[in-house]
Amino acid sequence: METTDKNAVSGYAKYNPEARQRRKINPLEEIYPALPEGKYDIIYADPPWDYSGKMQYDKSSIKSLNVGFERKVFISAADFKYPTLTLKQLQKLNVSSIAADDCILFMWTTGPQFANSIELGKAWGFEYKTVAFVWDKQVHNPGHYTLSQTEFVLAFKKGRFPSPRGARNIRQLLSVHRGEHSEKPEKVIDDITKMFPNQKKIELFARRNYIGWDNWGLEIPDSKVEIKSQKDIDAVNEIASDAQIRFGIS
Repeated sequence: METTDKNAVSGYAKYNPEARQRRKINPLEEIYPALPEGKYDIIYADPPWDYSGKMQYDKSSIKSLNVGFERKVFISAADFKYPTLTLKQLQKLNVSSIAADDCILFMWTTGPQFANSIELGKAWGFEYKTVAFVWDKQVHNPGHYTLSQTEFVLAFKKGRFPSPRGARNIRQLLSVHRGEHSEKPEKVIDDITKMFPNQKKIELFARRNYIGWDNWGLEIPDSKVEIKSQKDIDAVNEIASDAQIRFGIS
């Protein structure tokens, strides 16, 4: 009887409650802070792409290999790390309002989001031009077709090419070992700076401050917004509820 009960438990029943608790929630009333005023010649963006709740697993999620799920099931997802945005939400960001008449947009994307990236660039007022960078992460993830090992930076243009132009010998392919989740190699922003040393530049969805660049997002070091998961929020609410009971706070 005990064996039957163990086998009746599904991987979904194990990982779904945890997934709900671990997803990050945007604490702001709006989708994101207001975009800055002014115009930029170069815009560099790493959108927090939404994958519709899709997660990564390992063999611990297979019932026949983890009988009774006695071992903890491994799961990972983008929205465990930061609040993600759908394509429709990203399209609502008025990025065209900060783009100069002559402007280049460099946008990070992945294989599954490639088509959405083209649509997003159009919504922001740009025309797709090429793949500017291909990042070999030196580590692969499971994929439905082939093992996933690369990410891309697409180049979009509005108006003419910003001038004066800097370095013209920047390579498209870079091979840098993957770091933390969603962490991008600094070489890319360094290479863009070399290409356009004199232009006014901004990084969108930024997590760091770079010399010569303005930045915008939820996780900028000087103005970081505290982002919590549902588990964090529940814990705070539980503490508050206990305090109300113990001290008669209404």
